[in-house]
Amino acid sequence: MRRPRLFPLISTLLAATGLAASGQALAYGAGDLYTRVGVAKVAPESDNGELADGAYDVDVQDDNGFAFTLGYRFTDTLGLELLAAQPFEHDIRLNGDSMASTQHLPPTLTLQYYPFGGTQARVQPYAGVGVNYTHFSDETIDAGDLELDDSWGAAAQLGVDLLIDEHWALNAAAWYLDIDTDAELNGADIGTVEIDPVVVMGGVSFRF
Repeated sequence: MRRPRLFPLISTLLAATGLAASGQALAYGAGDLYTRVGVAKVAPESDNGELADGAYDVDVQDDNGFAFTLGYRFTDTLGLELLAAQPFEHDIRLNGDSMASTQHLPPTLTLQYYPFGGTQARVQPYAGVGVNYTHFSDETIDAGDLELDDSWGAAAQLGVDLLIDEHWALNAAAWYLDIDTDAELNGADIGTVEIDPVVVMGGVSFRF
């Protein structure tokens, strides 16, 4: 199964939390309004199902693009964050050939837990669970008219901020999104595409 290379970075940053209690005092907790901005990679799972009663094996390809989040901490340890992005575009291989493509937007809302919230830690890991809505558009296929239904699914998140000062931080984050879409070709149902990607993002965070 394909997995982006930013996972080792996230693991390394989380391992650094043992040093988190040292450093200058930085308020980080209830009332924080922030945005995180960076480059994201959407990496679908490697086996995306079959279409047309098994006639086609589906392989949805990776894509990179600009992404950002908006978040609010309503207690020291709990917050909400919304993930947004520019449309991602994926080539879709059928039986190994690039025969289709689609664009999608995957806004995702997560409830987050910050174990070091309210402390003076410079390393602030967090985890979240929530819901994803994915809107598909601009579907194309060599064989005619392709339509992919919008999708609702669960989401899970893992991330970390490395605080630079009271406003700026470096950020790395990853989401797992449950994205399954029903496909139609020329108006006829042909099956379900299971995308289920991992999304990884690296960038900066700014607290207002």
